[in-house]
Amino acid sequence: MPQGHIARKRFGQNFLVDREIIARIIASIAAQPSDHVVEIGPGLGALTAPLLAACGHLHVVEIDRDLIARLHQTYSPAQITVHEGDALKFDFGSLPAPLRVVGNLPYNISTPLLFHLADFAERVRDMTFMLQKEVVERMVAAPGDEAYGRLSVMLQYRFAMASLFDVPGDAFRPAPKVTSAIVYMRPLPVESLQCRDTALMGRIVTAAFGQRRKTLRNTLAAWLVAEDYTLLGIDAGQRGERLSVEDYVRIVNHVIGRQRDVS
Repeated sequence: MPQGHIARKRFGQNFLVDREIIARIIASIAAQPSDHVVEIGPGLGALTAPLLAACGHLHVVEIDRDLIARLHQTYSPAQITVHEGDALKFDFGSLPAPLRVVGNLPYNISTPLLFHLADFAERVRDMTFMLQKEVVERMVAAPGDEAYGRLSVMLQYRFAMASLFDVPGDAFRPAPKVTSAIVYMRPLPVESLQCRDTALMGRIVTAAFGQRRKTLRNTLAAWLVAEDYTLLGIDAGQRGERLSVEDYVRIVNHVIGRQRDVS
């Protein structure tokens, strides 16, 4: 293991060591001296050092005490502010905005962490992450794609996203058994967000994809009846994977509007 550190499975640690890949990631981020950058899981510093050289100061979130000790030994407080703890519980809203979030995210918590970060989207300029390729494919999938699902809909509602390039397993130590990918995420303007209840949207989307072989008539029976589909112009006989993000927003707003009419 690089620099004598033993990767801990419980933290999902795989350390990036390929210099060419590191250079491509840093070029994609293109950090500037005026940027407020936070790195999640800096690990052994593959991205930390070049990011610091570009922007002058970093915030980092790290849970591993041994790696935290290394960071304190390697960098001064003027260079790096270390936030010790779990990124899933960290208040990213406490950092200066607009925030640029980067990192090689632990694959075992990537999905909940992405949803946690979405809560702070209004304070974020952009995010650049390395994730399991399968997760990135789900994030950017289009309606009708096999990978299209709850993650696609909920993240695409809040972010414009693009898969930048793949990263092979041999770019890491220890090498994971999966291919990774770099994804870029930029929050959409608040004024473009038309959903009247994102929590309800989450429940409806979860139900629509909960039993993928069933049609909307069955999966969304708790919210919609035949007349609703007619008003929405949506075929109740199709499956949730065929609906666009905009379709789900229309469904939510229709349900909210109908409830208010009744009350």
